[in-house]
Amino acid sequence: MRMDEIGYNHKHDKSFFIDRPEGAGDWLLLAVKTKAVFRIDGEDIHVPPNSFIIYTPEYAEYYRADDCEYIDDWIHFGPDGQEEALMRQLSIPLNKIVPVADITQVSSIIRNMCYEQYSANKNRKESVDLYFRLLLFKLNECAENYSSGGSVTENKYFEKLLWLRESIYRWPAREWNVDDMAAELSLSRSRLQHLYNDTFGVSISKDIISSRIEKAKDLLKNPDLTVNDISSIVGYNNPSYFNRQFKSVFGKTPTKFREEYFEKRDDT
Repeated sequence: MRMDEIGYNHKHDKSFFIDRPEGAGDWLLLAVKTKAVFRIDGEDIHVPPNSFIIYTPEYAEYYRADDCEYIDDWIHFGPDGQEEALMRQLSIPLNKIVPVADITQVSSIIRNMCYEQYSANKNRKESVDLYFRLLLFKLNECAENYSSGGSVTENKYFEKLLWLRESIYRWPAREWNVDDMAAELSLSRSRLQHLYNDTFGVSISKDIISSRIEKAKDLLKNPDLTVNDISSIVGYNNPSYFNRQFKSVFGKTPTKFREEYFEKRDDT
């Protein structure tokens, strides 16, 4: 990808507007965080906060603040052939405003791209390219989730939910209790479960199991640990229950997984 310019969380007053009748001459991605007005095919459209658009180089660009502060992230870029093919494969709309439930994840990726682009990191170009591909996948998910009615997460809870999920995967052996989690976020148990599933597409209980089994899979590659040791390390006091949980995820027991891993390693 050719990166021309990138900006994160730029703020403008209510007089802000952009008018490029001939287009920008390069591709432009906007992640719009406030309400705004866009002119698409000659029609002014009032768009809600949390929207994105990808302009092609020659498409006329007109957008402005909607009588309030305007905030957006933006990327002027030139995709390579593979990236254009990926956009087509993911059916990402072009020259069309796409509302999403929450722009936070998209904005976080752009923030990271912005940091890399203006850093002195040796691999900054490669990092930006990888972030851009991830961004396309997230745009696809955002658009599909919104159109299907999913992922309607309240902005004020998103960061807390993300922190909660990161904690589950960082400390899988902890005695996680949904009631305690709900109290931490000042939510009811049912509301937390609904928001969590709505945001990540998986229940809290399944994520707890996944975090433990994924950790166990890594530990099984250490020959100095017994299966019973690993069971305890990842939070299972009952090794038999651990074996059943592991087999339900990977289709084989921990012992069988370990045997196959070391056989493949020794063959290479």
